[in-house]
Amino acid sequence: MKFSHDFLFGAASASYQVEGAWNEDGKGMTNWDEFSKIPGKTFEGTNGDVAVDHYHRYKEDIALMAEMGLESYRFSISWARIFPDGDGEINPKGIEFYNNLINECLKYGIVPFITLYHWDLPLTLEKDGGWLSQRTIRAFVRYAETCFTAFGDRVKHFITFNETIVFCSLGYMAGAHPPGITNDPKKYFQAIHNVFYAHAQAVLIYKEMSQYGEIGISHVFSPAFGVDDSEESHKAAYHANAYATHLYFDPILKGEYPAYVMDALKDNEIHPEQTEEELAIIKQASTMNDFMGLNYYQPSRVELIKGDVEKRENKRENCTGAPGNPSFDGVFRTVKMNDKRYTKWDWEISPEGFVDGLNMLKERYGQVKIYITENGLGDEDPIIEDEICDVPRIHYIQEHLQALKQAIQDGVNVKGYFAWSVIDLLSWLNGYKKQYGFIYVDHKNNYQRKKKLSFHWYRSVIENRGEDL
Repeated sequence: MKFSHDFLFGAASASYQVEGAWNEDGKGMTNWDEFSKIPGKTFEGTNGDVAVDHYHRYKEDIALMAEMGLESYRFSISWARIFPDGDGEINPKGIEFYNNLINECLKYGIVPFITLYHWDLPLTLEKDGGWLSQRTIRAFVRYAETCFTAFGDRVKHFITFNETIVFCSLGYMAGAHPPGITNDPKKYFQAIHNVFYAHAQAVLIYKEMSQYGEIGISHVFSPAFGVDDSEESHKAAYHANAYATHLYFDPILKGEYPAYVMDALKDNEIHPEQTEEELAIIKQASTMNDFMGLNYYQPSRVELIKGDVEKRENKRENCTGAPGNPSFDGVFRTVKMNDKRYTKWDWEISPEGFVDGLNMLKERYGQVKIYITENGLGDEDPIIEDEICDVPRIHYIQEHLQALKQAIQDGVNVKGYFAWSVIDLLSWLNGYKKQYGFIYVDHKNNYQRKKKLSFHWYRSVIENRGEDL
């Protein structure tokens, strides 16, 4: 089996993780510009002030993408480059940079795939309540419309938000991301609703503009499976999927929140404030959502908690995505299993979980159009005789592309695959220690780029449409 010619092979990045130029050409401060400089928040105090200098080197980087044969480049726009204070005057230099980036992609026939929000919120909005504030919702809708107007003549694929579960849970429950709030489920669920209301409004505006493109959202996809076949494990998996999948996918694809979750939030007095108008707009937008982006790295293996819930300190080392955490409500915990494979960061390697999870989505939501907007291996790549020998990354992506073939044969409507990431970048809390890219960046030698083994391998995969996998 080959992947069809309307299947996009791409790779991805995000503005704060690659651009640098944090205070150049009129860009405003973001929440991450401030948060990453708080001692102890990131690995070795790393931040995105320079990142990998993509702002100044985008032409070199896109030329490398073209050499690799990328059909699409997924990147995010820094909101604070467009609106330095979130909702005031437009910064023309910001519009100019992204116009240049888009046009450089198109020069090589690379399809630009834009994410509007990949976690870097203008600092003025963060200080005024962040995603708990109606001001931020209004500002996002204006920002989205500005991007549609400025770029929509050439960009036909827009993602509103990346990984709502991550920036909300780590921001309002774990305290590991901005705004650094811990253990506040009321604020957590309110932020989720506000993001989905902003998404819905952006979808409606995009459709009103009739730009003949498509718009969707990208979610973490970490399907939960019980540790065994017992009734208790099935209950744990159902509960985990309700809170980590249904809560995030149902409003986008069904236009309503899952009753199982909402009833529990009401019982515990942590239900978000929602107006009838907001719910109606979310419902309306769900009929116009064109695709769902999935960021898949690993499944969750879960078991019910019996007895008292152990408390884990909210610090960076406990927010790595590795198993071992109890759920916020003390119902289940994630578990590392002896018969599974794991990365150096204890993320499970499970292409079979990928296939099973995609079929679970098909069963619940039908033939939704799906793009895999992130999938890849975080590793420490060995350098042998001046070659970056990232063989484990090749194996990881190969196995997951094989899994995608199986899912497509099962009837799942997958139309693209974006590896994370196109280039080694700032991995948020992990700094530059955790590498994901096809392209190596030498931070000690003027940020020189170097092609890894995976670069050449992925080019071959694209050329033969995955036939040789």
